[in-house]
Amino acid sequence: SDVHLGTYGCQAKELHRYLKTIQPETLILNGDFIDIWQFKKNYFPKFHLKIIKKIVDFASKGTKVIYITGNHDEMLRKFTDFHLGNIEIVNKKILHLNGQKVWVFHGDVFDASVQHSKWIARLGSWGYDFLIRLNVLSNWVLQKMGKGKYSFSKKIKASVKKAVKFIGDFEETASDLAMDNGYDFVICGHIHQPQIRKIEKNGKNTVYLNSGDWVENLTALEYNNGQWTLFEYHKDFDEQSFDEKEDPEVDLQNV
Repeated sequence: SDVHLGTYGCQAKELHRYLKTIQPETLILNGDFIDIWQFKKNYFPKFHLKIIKKIVDFASKGTKVIYITGNHDEMLRKFTDFHLGNIEIVNKKILHLNGQKVWVFHGDVFDASVQHSKWIARLGSWGYDFLIRLNVLSNWVLQKMGKGKYSFSKKIKASVKKAVKFIGDFEETASDLAMDNGYDFVICGHIHQPQIRKIEKNGKNTVYLNSGDWVENLTALEYNNGQWTLFEYHKDFDEQSFDEKEDPEVDLQNV
């Protein structure tokens, strides 16, 4: 979730490397895949195009691609239940895996600023994008000085009480609804906080999962052999052993 193609913060090169190492039967893009809010005609680098091409390649080779809409790509909600070959666009998805029910949706439905004051949400999005650009510059300087990377946006979210409370409330609300509806798992994106956590309340239980993002955390959820795991690029991906063959050039018209 939360790839935000078309923005300066999108880590498309790293995502492309990850996608080249997997062969999924089903691929779910859980919202904010393309950032239509901040889309600019003069900024869509080749690796952003390569991500789109890779998704289309997956679909053409048999992978079922489920595009769940988010708030940054809400324009696509007018095409809900659209199908084209192995690609479908939906607002939410119910999966049945090994006799268990999995509820997947982006999560912006819980965000009052998105639902009722979109200008506030967009202002926050622009501010977030500015922090990401500032991060790129500061981390370049830090690396030149031989020091580790630093994230302004993570620091702010961790220190602002309202942000911490919002994340907690978000997880609790999603889990409560999942338990009330008998879902064994609930999967969200939106808040850019990767997580796998079992929650129990009033004799009921569910597993809350969040796929994080490809702006800061570079994470994804994987389901294999009946188990959910959280892939973390900086921890689980060995760049040195990755054979990065140059892909043929792509352009928007061909994609």
